[in-house]
Order: sequence, then structure tokens, then C-alpha cells
Amino acid sequence: MHDRIWAPWRAQYIHDSSARGPSEDSCFLCRAVEESDDRANLLVHRADHAIVVLNRYPYNNGHLLVAPRVHRGRLDELSGPDLTAPIETIRGLIRILDRMLRPQGYNIGLNLGKSAGAGLPGHLHWHIVPRWDGDTNFMPVLGDAKVIVESLYAFYDRLAEELGQDSLSYS
Repeated sequence: MHDRIWAPWRAQYIHDSSARGPSEDSCFLCRAVEESDDRANLLVHRADHAIVVLNRYPYNNGHLLVAPRVHRGRLDELSGPDLTAPIETIRGLIRILDRMLRPQGYNIGLNLGKSAGAGLPGHLHWHIVPRWDGDTNFMPVLGDAKVIVESLYAFYDRLAEELGQDSLSYS
């Protein structure tokens, strides 16, 4: 007998990946900015020069993507607030995630280029992954599976409420 973990929401990832690889005209970040249904696009924060999107296929609860609004794939293509606003946004999000989730640490990173692991190499974005002591347990080690404790839309609603009460001020 084989143990199985049922995670049907992951099927969308497989369908999305096989139906279309990343291309300049299929940028989900640009699409989220252009469309008006932020919740459906998991776009939880819009600012003049930065956006925050929940990662649709998270590594941990609270996994966020922070991106400049402009579609650029290299750091040297950004300047001024297009470069600084995402970092300032990350700083404000850490304050909010600390309050909401109480993680013991974070992985924060930017995959620059496809060979560095960028799934969307044309639009820079930073990952914020909250981490807890012991969050690497038997599930990912033995079962090659990660347990996410809250649905994306439940977390979206909680984060949107927190962002409504906290301006992500940069001072």
C-alpha cells in the first residue's frame, strides 16, 4: 500500500506550465497590474512603483512576491523608485508578517535569469518566504511534499486587512 497526499490545487501549476512556458507576453505580474480583479490575481498591494502578489505555488505559508510595476528582467534596467520601492516594500512586509505569522526567520531572494531559477525571467521579483524553526520536517524530506497551513485566499484576506491598517510606510 502506498501513502498518498491529495493536493488537487497543484494540478493548476502543471496545466499552466505545460500549456505555456514563460514568455514576454504571458507575464502574470503585468497581467495582474492591468486587470482589476486583484483577489483573483492574488495581487494584495499596489503602489506607484511596486506590487505585492501571493505566490500561487508557495513554499511556506506567507510566501510573497514583490516586484517593480515595470516589466524589466535585469537589475541594471531599474533605477530610482523602480529599484528602491520593492526593497522598501519588503521592509514593510517583514514588519507585517512578523505581526501576523511570527516566523523565526525569512528567506528573501531574487533569482536573476532563467539559469538562476527565475520562473519569470522577464519581470524581476523578490521572494519573501517566512521560516519557522523545524519547518523542514518529515513531509518535504521523506514525502517530497510541503504542508501549507492556510488557503491562499484566506491568507490573502488576512494580509489585505493588515495592509489596510498599515501603510507600508517607508520612513
